[in-house]
Amino acid sequence: MADSALRTIEAPFVALGPSGVAIRTSIKGMSQRDREVLPLVGAHLGSLASVDLKARCRAGTDHDSGQWAQRKRALTEESSSRWAGSITKASHEQWNLARRAQLAHIHGLEAGVRTVAHRLSQPVGEKGTKRAPGGYRTKREWFHKTRRLHVLEDRLERERSDREAGVVHVVRGGKRLARRHNLEAAQLTEYEWRRRWDAGRWFLQADGESGKRFGNETIRVSSDGEISVKLPAPLVHLANAPHGRYVLDGRINFRHRGEEWADRVAANRAVAYRIHLDVDRGRWYLTASWTIPPVQTVPLPAARANGLIGVDTNADHFAAWRLDEHGNPTGEPRRFLYDLDGPATYRDAQVRHALTRLLHWARREDVSIAIEDLDFGADKTREKHGRRKRFRKLISGMPVAKLRARLVSMAATLGISIVVVDPAYTSRWGAEHWQKPLNSKNRKTTRHDAAGVAIGRRALGHRVRRRTAPPPHDQSDRVGHRTAQAGHSTRGREETRPRIPGPRTRSVSPDAARTQVTSASTTVRDAPVDQVWVQDSLLLTD
Repeated sequence: MADSALRTIEAPFVALGPSGVAIRTSIKGMSQRDREVLPLVGAHLGSLASVDLKARCRAGTDHDSGQWAQRKRALTEESSSRWAGSITKASHEQWNLARRAQLAHIHGLEAGVRTVAHRLSQPVGEKGTKRAPGGYRTKREWFHKTRRLHVLEDRLERERSDREAGVVHVVRGGKRLARRHNLEAAQLTEYEWRRRWDAGRWFLQADGESGKRFGNETIRVSSDGEISVKLPAPLVHLANAPHGRYVLDGRINFRHRGEEWADRVAANRAVAYRIHLDVDRGRWYLTASWTIPPVQTVPLPAARANGLIGVDTNADHFAAWRLDEHGNPTGEPRRFLYDLDGPATYRDAQVRHALTRLLHWARREDVSIAIEDLDFGADKTREKHGRRKRFRKLISGMPVAKLRARLVSMAATLGISIVVVDPAYTSRWGAEHWQKPLNSKNRKTTRHDAAGVAIGRRALGHRVRRRTAPPPHDQSDRVGHRTAQAGHSTRGREETRPRIPGPRTRSVSPDAARTQVTSASTTVRDAPVDQVWVQDSLLLTD
């Protein structure tokens, strides 16, 4: 295969650590009064957030700081200056998120248009290859795909024009819940759907402020778990504490990172809070978040010093193998299983448990972890894989972005470095060069295990293949000794090995240097005429 047909493989790098922390806990012991006041506050602020988000989307790319200040002044009259600041900031972040999603959607449409156009250009019934799809199977399918191509091109043109104009489409509460018209299929009553829809549109979140009491003036949480909320101006009559505040009867207790949170609260350092309702469980939760200094990453050579663990991500497990600093697999491969079938909470727990076991193994070995920089954005389109619905469902269900973020966050806590590599050809080349050599009577190496070796070698800076083929004609070094272990910039790596004077055997006598008086070749055929051979004096007899 020509080099021009290969993808450009990016250099590996050490992933940056997390820049923030978020912890969540349930609010215990809430009274009926608390359950009545919080929805009123959330609904009022949610209506203001909807109006502000509409104004922000209408401004598009022409938005400036003057418009931001004007929106904040309009919201302050109906809430407070701090609530207005939190609402306008959330609207701006939502607009930015919608812009990023819009760009990803454009990339997906472009990939679909390219695939359909390529397949339409092929003869009907043309078989595809591993690198490019072939033509469509029948004329009927070809005709329908021509119509599909026009639909995709129209959508792409519309999305591009919206992006140039700064137009985004956002639904507060979620598009999936807004379009749930068949309540019987969703096993929901109208009342249950309305509760979910209203709870999804509430706004109960406030940014922290350093120097203020307990680090937040709007939603204040004391070190003993007491929660008080600054009420908006129209709801001040619901206050049960001075200065228009409502103190909840419920209390919180952070079990995870509780000491770290308590230290910040005691020092009046900024902590942001969000209160939300889980309608299915009927429980109220409070999420605390704050920024942390970026974790100092080690240089790439330091991360490679003791070798590392190459990890191949799959739909139901991690395939990992320990490699030494020279790129050689050591020990046995390991597989960390997880199940992605079920609700989101179950899937998250499964992935977290698998990552915990992987990180504990890396800490015992005192090595870094190498993982692929996966992105299935262009592969999730149905145009690329056609009828392979199971495969498209498989890659769509793999939480690669969330998995990578969680791995980096958990690894930073344990002091483990994560080396990210380009995923190009790791599975193919790993199976080609490593799967068969690593098989044995007691071990059956899978394609995923071999991919883990390929990922680890790429992270270490080695080539994936074990060794280049020997010279073709007589299996000797006449053409030149070639090996993949030499670096790309090593001078003379494709030349013959240097001539080393002395015997060519591994069992060299300690007195070999003394008995040999010349550095010329030891073979009689290559010896010069004036060469002198000396007999060891100890072997002479009188």
